[in-house]
Formats: sequence, structure tokens, C-alpha cells
Amino acid sequence: MKKSRKQQSGPTPAIVALERAGTAFTVHAYPHDPAVASYGEEAARALGRDPGQIFKTLVAEVDGALTVAVVPVSGSLDLKALAAAVGGKRAAMADPAAAERSTGYVRGGISPLGQRKRLPTALDASASAHPTVCVSAGRRGLEVELAPADLAALTGAVVAPIARS
Repeated sequence: MKKSRKQQSGPTPAIVALERAGTAFTVHAYPHDPAVASYGEEAARALGRDPGQIFKTLVAEVDGALTVAVVPVSGSLDLKALAAAVGGKRAAMADPAAAERSTGYVRGGISPLGQRKRLPTALDASASAHPTVCVSAGRRGLEVELAPADLAALTGAVVAPIARS
């Protein structure tokens, strides 16, 4: 029990991955309200940022394979566009339990960085319009800010228009 508390207060796998890569980033912490349903919108409000600059990490299945989609919290994922971006035909949202098992993170805290198993990733093209974007740092109430090009490079992401407004 003591060990798990210590792990929760220490750096997340996402932060460790950024440090190992030598990537410039900033961590933003805010008090998470468990009653809030939209984690991304909560982050945008808490950080005083444009929701188009805060990105959510969603896990979908493309042709049966788990795939990560990183889209602005101000929009929604276009499943057909995601499938096309990664060379697939059909996409559907993944079972939350499968997403948590594969990434090693809990829903609302899934980061595209430092996942247990590296999954194919697509980053919405709108990220390129910002000098930096924020994504989950691997825990609810914790965001990491970095350049979109660094996010794409570290995750091996395809950058494509996969979000709808």
C-alpha cells in the first residue's frame, strides 16, 4: 500500500519518457474534481487555456487493433478519418478496460506518452497550429505541455485531420 502511494506521487511513465528523450516540456497540475465527466474540458478551464490547445487521448480499435487518437478537447474523434489515417477500414471506440490494460493508465488519465505497450497513434492536424499543446501526463489532474512536433516524434504519430469540430 505504501509503495503504490509513493508511485502515485512520483513521476508518471509519460514524464519519465519525456525526461529520457531530453524533450522540453512543462508539467501543469490542477485539483481534479471526481464529479466532472469531461476531463479535457476540466483541464482547459483549470489551466485557463483554449480548449483547442488541450488534447485528449482516446483509444479506438481500427480493424481490431488498438489505436491511439489524440484530438482537441473542443472537438470529437472522426472514426472514419482515424481509420483512413492509419491505413485501416473500420474504427470503433475501444472497450475502456482494454484501453486501460494496454496503456497502463486509467480512463481520464491516459497519456499518449509512456504507454505500457506502444500503440499506433494519430495526432489531429490542428495541433500544428499551436506552438505547444497539452496532453495528459498520465494522471487525472496532471497535464504536460510540449511542442506538437515533439509529441508526434515521441509517439510515432501520423499527423492527420482526425477531429470534427
